[in-house]
Amino acid sequence: MVAYSEMALRNNAAVVEYCRTSMAALSGSTAGLLGLTGLYGFGFYGFAVVGLWVLLMIKGGSQWRKYFINRRGVLTNGFFGGLFVSFDLSASKNLFSAIFELGR
Repeated sequence: MVAYSEMALRNNAAVVEYCRTSMAALSGSTAGLLGLTGLYGFGFYGFAVVGLWVLLMIKGGSQWRKYFINRRGVLTNGFFGGLFVSFDLSASKNLFSAIFELGR
């Protein structure tokens, strides 16, 4: 039986959520700049989420159990919240680029 520190697990979850929100903002902005909308934008976000998860698992190494209870939770927790941030920023970038083109 493994004992976990609740405070450490909460801190790790908060750090992962901060990374995911930042990644969603960056991937949403990038998708907007590249003009990726619809399923292509969703696929780009999914690629970014899996990429972040892989990087976190590499960082944790073989001792990932010291930091997280399970791997699936790191991948799936906060997925839809990040999707909203990514979608919102992607739509905003498309709107801003359309406004700037109208001003020319």
